[in-house]
Amino acid sequence: MKLQNLFAMQEDLDRFIQTNREVKEDVFRKKGLALLVELAELANETRCFKFWSTKGMSERSVILEEYVDSIHFLLSLGIEKGLDHLEMWPEAAEESDLTELFLGTFKAVQQFLAEPSMANYKEAWSWYGGIALAMEYGYDEVLDAYIQKNQTNYDRQNKGY
Repeated sequence: MKLQNLFAMQEDLDRFIQTNREVKEDVFRKKGLALLVELAELANETRCFKFWSTKGMSERSVILEEYVDSIHFLLSLGIEKGLDHLEMWPEAAEESDLTELFLGTFKAVQQFLAEPSMANYKEAWSWYGGIALAMEYGYDEVLDAYIQKNQTNYDRQNKGY
């Protein structure tokens, strides 16, 4: 999956938000926490870890929306650290169990937050790719959902979200 268009869209959204909200502080750590929260919300919608429950996962569209919420923050963190020249989504992590994919993704994101290198950034993307693969989300589906949610985020900002 090519990432350059997503980075450009996210950079525009970040600039719009930070200008309109007059953000002057370094928000890297806040965006990192936001990414971890979104990842947890995504895991919650899949219910993959809820061995005590018989209720199934949320609708595919709900899970996809949570997935792209995470992607917004993953892109934004890369922009913050000048890693937005990553052109292609790295190869997906080779794991099929969603619980393990989420645990690996949490670990990779935390490692990136502690040491924001390109290698750690690629690792986080790889784990996110593993989640997409396990959920059977294709490139076009993720791209379309990202574009739609990006517009929703602009609309929310314009309405004082």
